[in-house]
Amino acid sequence: QVQLVESGGGLVQAGGSLRLACAASGSIIRIYTMAWYRQAPGKQRELVAAISSPSSTNYADSVKGRFTISRDNAKNTVYLQMNSLKPEDTAVYLCEAQLVDESTSLLRAYWGQGTQVTVSS
Repeated sequence: QVQLVESGGGLVQAGGSLRLACAASGSIIRIYTMAWYRQAPGKQRELVAAISSPSSTNYADSVKGRFTISRDNAKNTVYLQMNSLKPEDTAVYLCEAQLVDESTSLLRAYWGQGTQVTVSS
């Protein structure tokens, strides 16, 4: 059984920084793409950043130059360093991993529960 657990959210003032982490555990054979999404109240879920193996990245235009995604394959963990945070970055941030696990041997997407990020003005 595969689990994704996010950590690192919280309350920060505008201009501040936070670092999110998402660790995948369980009967994982291989992880391909890992990504961060966010969902604000009343808005659709949007892709923030994604990283493929080995290290190809892409970002939403709204976070380019401020956020950095990285991964530690040995730990099955993806990180999101968020700098120069703005009130409009306030949302629940969710981790997604596209991986193959031992139980199905199929490529599937798994999601974490999410972590709240609140940026005050």
